[in-house]
Amino acid sequence: MLAQQLLHSNVHITRHLKLGLLMLGLALSSLALGEANSTAKKSSSLPIEELYLFSEVFHQIRHNYVSEVSDKELINLAIKGMVEGLDPHSSYLNQQEYKDLKESTTGEFAGIGVEVSIENGQIKVLAPIDDSPALKAGIKSGDIIIQIDDHKVQASTIKTAVEKMRGPVGSKIKLIVSRGENKKYITFKIKRAVIKVKSVKSHFLESGYGYMRVSQFQKTTADEANKQLKAFAKTGKTKGLIIDLRNNPGGLLLAAVDLADLLLSPGLVVYTQGKAADSRENYNSTQYQLLASTNIVVLMNEGSASASEILAGALQDRKRAIIAGTQSFGKGSVQTILALPKNRAMKLTTSRYYTPNGRSIQAEGITPDIVIPEAKITTIEHSTQMSEADLAGHLDHEGKSPKTLQSVNQHLEGDYQLQHALNLLKAMQLQQ
Repeated sequence: MLAQQLLHSNVHITRHLKLGLLMLGLALSSLALGEANSTAKKSSSLPIEELYLFSEVFHQIRHNYVSEVSDKELINLAIKGMVEGLDPHSSYLNQQEYKDLKESTTGEFAGIGVEVSIENGQIKVLAPIDDSPALKAGIKSGDIIIQIDDHKVQASTIKTAVEKMRGPVGSKIKLIVSRGENKKYITFKIKRAVIKVKSVKSHFLESGYGYMRVSQFQKTTADEANKQLKAFAKTGKTKGLIIDLRNNPGGLLLAAVDLADLLLSPGLVVYTQGKAADSRENYNSTQYQLLASTNIVVLMNEGSASASEILAGALQDRKRAIIAGTQSFGKGSVQTILALPKNRAMKLTTSRYYTPNGRSIQAEGITPDIVIPEAKITTIEHSTQMSEADLAGHLDHEGKSPKTLQSVNQHLEGDYQLQHALNLLKAMQLQQ
């Protein structure tokens, strides 16, 4: 049997070698191009043995793997593994993944319109998005998603669950949720539609104390924040402002810089540093400063990452805000989207970012000035965590004032961190 396998391998050695030579030729061409465009004196040597090993593995999979796999799929898998093996944030994006990424940065996509998170090992609805099919169908904050169509879901498959809830406009989806203490199962049949997400929402918590929730950093985030900060300023009654970045996973670097630009006097917001010594790039605030005399508290937690940490780090270093809550995630690297042929792309880590004082956030995070641990308050009937449904108050259009909550307690009592942030603002006001 071994002899037959060796014979089989020898029969294919010619084409096997051709593949290896092809890979070698491509590598040589790439290296020659790189050397032609580089001023570096250091020479690179080709890893001939590794290139041969690649062709050997390719050959063995092609001929001996239990199922048929096309050469195109094998090469795509090799590219994906090469990029994603670099670090947790670099990735190769196929056509659909690239499309989804672009949609997520614009805040518009096709789906049912729910924001979800993982809680106690389950996928929980934080809130249905305003005017979404999910809201109109009756999905409520606190619902636990049990099943999507014929697929049961769990916390470990939240990415898959989100993907399944998205789909073509007009297509239908069946959702089974568990609701309330009695865990009553409810089935919904919902038609997907175009969802437009507001990344910034605001209102007054109580007289003189504003609240602005930034859920992610999109292309429109700074424009939305600008309108709402101006509306706060127009009232002439804003004594303090809470900026809520909890569970904000980040987004676009420039969106965070542009939002910081609204709150800071001219100066450094963040800088990035790549591999080359001369690759430093500074991002500065240049505009007028909104609410210049207003005290600011920024709320963060372990779910605050990337662009959230850029904003918080700048406000902290520049002494513009008090950071409260818990240690942030610690994602201090910048990913650049590099377009590839046929509507594909590569998200590649190209630099690290640093706060104005030169602090690297990578694997460290932002340390709050005042630690406010998360706590569950069991006296509230519903979810003890603040939900996006509670943040529904927002500006209808430019010029209107931020909404005042009809019931302050409804928003505050279930949120320990928010209560303390508000008390902190009041204490700061008394000290002035």
